[in-house]
Amino acid sequence: MGQTSKLQNKDKQAKWFILIVSLVGWSTIGGLAFQIDRPDNIAVFLLLVLFMGITEYYPIAIWKGYTSLSFPLLYTMYIVDGLPLAVTAYALIMVIVNIAQRRPLRIILFNPSQLTLSLIAAVFVADWFQSTFNLLETGSFLFIIFVTLLYYFFNNLFVDLVLLIRPQPYTFTIWKTKVMTEVVSALISITYIGIMFYMGSQNRGVIDVFTYFFFFSPLVGFALLSSIIVRLHMERNRIKALFAISTELNRRIPTKDWVQSIEENLNDIVDVDASILWVKEEGKWKARFHYGQVDPNKKLTPDSVAAFEKIEDVVSFQNGRRSDVPVPKSFHKALKAFIFAPIILEGKSLGMFVVARSRTHSFREDDVQSVATLANQLAIAIKTRMLISEQEKRTVLEERNRIAREIHDGVAQSLAGAVLKLETANRKFHQKPQESQNIIMDSLDKLRFSLKEIRESIYALRPYETERVGLKQAIVKRIEVIQKETELELTFEERGKPIALSPMVEKVMFDIFQESVQNTIKHAGASQIHVLLSYQKEHVLLKITDNGVGFSLLGAMVKAKKDPHFGILSMNEQAEKIEASLQINSEENEGTEIVLTIPKLGFEGGMEHDQRHASG
Repeated sequence: MGQTSKLQNKDKQAKWFILIVSLVGWSTIGGLAFQIDRPDNIAVFLLLVLFMGITEYYPIAIWKGYTSLSFPLLYTMYIVDGLPLAVTAYALIMVIVNIAQRRPLRIILFNPSQLTLSLIAAVFVADWFQSTFNLLETGSFLFIIFVTLLYYFFNNLFVDLVLLIRPQPYTFTIWKTKVMTEVVSALISITYIGIMFYMGSQNRGVIDVFTYFFFFSPLVGFALLSSIIVRLHMERNRIKALFAISTELNRRIPTKDWVQSIEENLNDIVDVDASILWVKEEGKWKARFHYGQVDPNKKLTPDSVAAFEKIEDVVSFQNGRRSDVPVPKSFHKALKAFIFAPIILEGKSLGMFVVARSRTHSFREDDVQSVATLANQLAIAIKTRMLISEQEKRTVLEERNRIAREIHDGVAQSLAGAVLKLETANRKFHQKPQESQNIIMDSLDKLRFSLKEIRESIYALRPYETERVGLKQAIVKRIEVIQKETELELTFEERGKPIALSPMVEKVMFDIFQESVQNTIKHAGASQIHVLLSYQKEHVLLKITDNGVGFSLLGAMVKAKKDPHFGILSMNEQAEKIEASLQINSEENEGTEIVLTIPKLGFEGGMEHDQRHASG
């Protein structure tokens, strides 16, 4: 509760600061509006307004941030038509651009205020400095540089104060990026204004609307081209992030931490302040992943669950706290905008993925599409995990049934036979003591054999070796045991970067390894065995090679059909359970190579953040 209250207080303080700056700014703009003089050249004025609107709407990317190139145009309007008209026109342009970008009302009012106040303060300080110290001549190039630097200083000061006050953390890295972006932007502005100052001092004739058009066209063209490149770059990063998430999800599906791959790439797809993934398991909604300002321990209320059940398509709430959908209590009060992405596959609800931001009206259409794409990937991953879980449950059930059949057909029959023989011996004990003793000894042998089978069955029910120590260590330990018991030369090699495999896959791989080595020991007469475990790009490979006498594969298959023990046919059946392929290469007197290939589930393989503006 304490942390939530602190965030709420900071959010209120940020709102009050934005409100005060907005009131002061628009009061100043309103006062200057009464001092506007008619522009000397309407065509030039309209051209500058058009170009300013374009450069504001299409910011450029600089130093991992975004900024506009409108200041040279703004300063030109200030020189040509005066400060009142420049400030009023610029404020109205900013209002239109912010409305077009669907920003919240408080930002629509604040951004023009802080930008125009920055220009007014820069001009006032520069004039005061010139009149007090008489070091700079008004209209000189040094005076222009001074005004430009002051404008960027005051603008950054306003933005810094907002970012410091608001609930979201304002790190040194973010500050450094913002400052470097504005430094480069200021240098571009000074360079462009400097060129204009130099050309204006050359007395090259009449300066008309065509002069301004050709002079500022490269600036506007650069802004448009840069904006297009930035958008393409952003889309490329989104696609790369989606591919990375898809790859990691597929790679980690068999593991417990499969959802953690989302956190590593989520903000490359859509920048959010919080997110959470609920998965519907056995009729209950459970939080499986969370990021940012969210408390996963708070359970969903019946109202939230009922609302989730009604959502059938991705929907965004730009001011979720005022919407009809009850926002889960897991989210902090400072969060305002939400995207709800239901995870549905084959008409069945599997879960809900929700992302949130602290700024109202901050999600765009491409953000919604990106979250929808990610939700589709999550649906496939969750369904795949369910299928894997069901397959493993079936395998465990089959294994239990097999052990039950073995106990019933083997141990139980042996025990029943031993009991009958002991009863017979008991009846004949006084009449035929020798025969009774023979029966007892025979029963004892069978009971000892049954006891051995029971112990083996109990051992089979224990956690498998690969579950206790992992596949590699299980193979290494087994090799060490075999080397102590035999004179064979066994070598083990691991290649590639190990990846997580499901317990079922590791069990089958270990079983096939053991059976292959045991067959080599019993039948091949080999002196060397080499085991290779290779993690390759598209599959995992287990290869067992020996230098034994080899065998005829056809003859072995015929024999395997008559002998239903765990041989070639059973090894193939085990491989099919994990959708792997088993290849056996052998010729008489040429040794044997057994290759198990397990395919992998997949290859391993924004613009609104103008740094000159507040992001509220």
